[in-house]
Amino acid sequence: QVQLVESGGGLVQAGGSLRLSCAASGRTFSSYAMAWFRQAPGKEREFVASITRSGSVNIVYYADSVKGRFAISRDNAKNTLYLQMNSLKPEDTAVYYCAASSSVSRSQYGYNYWGQGTQVTISS
Repeated sequence: QVQLVESGGGLVQAGGSLRLSCAASGRTFSSYAMAWFRQAPGKEREFVASITRSGSVNIVYYADSVKGRFAISRDNAKNTLYLQMNSLKPEDTAVYYCAASSSVSRSQYGYNYWGQGTQVTISS
């Protein structure tokens, strides 16, 4: 099992940047595929980015809406997942969740471990 705790959310102006962190418990963090999802008020939870490992290479995927602006990374030595968010837009406003799974997926139903979420608000 793994427990996840997000941090780093806040209120920023459009065009600004934020870096989210997700601290994971457990000694098997490196074996999990990790992802960020977000949920805006009145909307379904949507995929943002994922990262998994194939051999010595990290494989990352991004939603089209964040490609080129967001970057997902992980530090297995620190059991931490990151999401660097640049050029933020008001439509990026949402609660951001990190998630862990034994295999990578773009569907929230593919993940069985979730953090509590961190609020990101972008003002125009």
